[in-house]
Amino acid sequence: MKFTLYLVVLFSAFSSFAQTRQRTIAVTIDDLPVVSTRRDIKNRREITKKLLAHIKEAKVPAIGFVNENKLFNGAERDEEQIDLLRMWLDAELELGNHTFSHPSADAIEPEAYQADILRGEVITKELLKTKNTQIRFFRHPYLQTGSKMEVKNSIYEFLKVHNYIVAPVSIDNADWIFASAYDKAFDKGDKKLMKQIGDAYVPYMESKMDYWERQSVKLFGREISQTLLIHANFINSDYFDDLAKMLKKRGYKFVTLEESLKDEAYRLPDNFTRRAGISWLHRWALDRGKDFVLPNEPLTPDFVLKAAGVESE
Repeated sequence: MKFTLYLVVLFSAFSSFAQTRQRTIAVTIDDLPVVSTRRDIKNRREITKKLLAHIKEAKVPAIGFVNENKLFNGAERDEEQIDLLRMWLDAELELGNHTFSHPSADAIEPEAYQADILRGEVITKELLKTKNTQIRFFRHPYLQTGSKMEVKNSIYEFLKVHNYIVAPVSIDNADWIFASAYDKAFDKGDKKLMKQIGDAYVPYMESKMDYWERQSVKLFGREISQTLLIHANFINSDYFDDLAKMLKKRGYKFVTLEESLKDEAYRLPDNFTRRAGISWLHRWALDRGKDFVLPNEPLTPDFVLKAAGVESE
């Protein structure tokens, strides 16, 4: 009896270990070159330099999604901002399209949204050409894909015609709220608050990882290859190394977005037509019924919301 129990425990441990060993994740980073209250080029260059150093150290084949309106000073190209994207390419990382001006798919007409997509690829394509590569992926701003099916489908068809692959997100989170709080604490010179926010950031992200892993199992009976969304911001330039270490400790292998999307889960249709931008795991879960949506998703700590000036997620 004891030996049988031992085998059960051993098999359970081995199964858990095997599951951990098979975890893969693609890191996708939005709002390039930088999204921060630190707007002078010296600070934006420092944020980019530190973030890329962490990415390189952790050997993460990340992809960055660009808003090209940030590459202009008025009507003129801003070569210093464009140089920040060159730093990404020199680090041998891929770039994708996040539209020119980051509009919601529900805020403007579909034709205007499509024009903003094309306007948002011009300089990125030019830079990629110097590396003998092409732009492939598109990320919807705010993860808002259209609250009407005809609008949603028109955007998807437009992207298909222009050879874009939609970049879905399975691991959604509120890193942007932490980033806003961190920036504002910095602007006030409140280093103590910055540390409190930074100390809470990775544990919060780990709680999100745990939630989305369990949501994946509830929906598919397994953990899919995950796609993580974060932003090119100040807090990630300081804490991406800790974030990467946390992911590695959880057994994740970093893969490209292309590799992650080979998971058959991503072949499921996206039928979500509400104004909110949500994880694809929740989109697929809602397709099957509300009972498939895992409850008690972790929330941003109240003190971080307060520091960011945000009432709720």
